[in-house]
Amino acid sequence: MKSLGKVAIMQPYFLPYLGYYSLIRATDKWVFNDDVQMIHKGWVERNRILKQYGGWHYIRVPLVRFPYTSLIKSIRIRNNEKWKDKILAQLQHYKHIAPYYWKVIRFLNYAFQPEFETITAQNAHLLKLTCDYIGFNFKYDILSELNLELGEIIESDDWSLQICEKMGYKHYINPILGMEFYNRKKFKDNNIKINFLQLDPYHYNQGSEKFTDGLSIIDAMMFNSPDEILNMIESFELV
Repeated sequence: MKSLGKVAIMQPYFLPYLGYYSLIRATDKWVFNDDVQMIHKGWVERNRILKQYGGWHYIRVPLVRFPYTSLIKSIRIRNNEKWKDKILAQLQHYKHIAPYYWKVIRFLNYAFQPEFETITAQNAHLLKLTCDYIGFNFKYDILSELNLELGEIIESDDWSLQICEKMGYKHYINPILGMEFYNRKKFKDNNIKINFLQLDPYHYNQGSEKFTDGLSIIDAMMFNSPDEILNMIESFELV
């Protein structure tokens, strides 16, 4: 089977931090793994923004209650609640400190127009549009829609190995924090190259002396132009 280039496989996070976008930028194709167990109060349903008087708080998507063992692909959104309006209200304090506030609000009003039943579809949509906003293309597949016949998953890295094999990818990229969970030899033995992405330290003006790292991409968009965000996203090393 012909190699299709570099691929990353991640859960569908909600408006994630810059490092997630660096991983997208480093790859040719993205696979959302929504066929794994949903972690309650994880990054699939929420993320962080600055709080008005210092610190941070969450923006979140309200979910229909689900059993502990539910897979991400089965998680539904409580669209009867005005959660998008709530998020926009939570962002209002940026108006006084962020130079791109109105541009971001216009973007979010546009991005929030469609209504999606599942958290997977909602997050994929927002990720695609934020990549468009920043200025690069995002090609993705959703694992639960691919109908791949995977074998037994024994170790955590078996997911990525088997998906690469089934889809024909020969170069897998993973965040640096996953290095201790992946067996390089296992991938090498199956003729798949594996690298880990280390994002360079970044800092931008958030309107105060203290910089709060690891916030949602929305925070970076508030204080930086698309070109400035792209420069930060592209500052990484593959190890």
